[in-house]
Amino acid sequence: MKPRQSAEYLQLSHATLAKWRSVGGGPSYSKLGSRVYYSQSDLDAFLKARKLNHTASRAPTDE
Repeated sequence: MKPRQSAEYLQLSHATLAKWRSVGGGPSYSKLGSRVYYSQSDLDAFLKARKLNHTASRAPTDE
């Protein structure tokens, strides 16, 4: 998926994904030349890793 499609899938802004590509903490991505692509399986894995069971749970940090 292209970054804008991926951002929509994750319900995030395109800018958030761009920032994460630069500083880390986001889902894995691939580059073909200058183009960035995300696989749906990587996006799903990213969401699964951040899943919480209750409000006292701590989400993984983006650092």
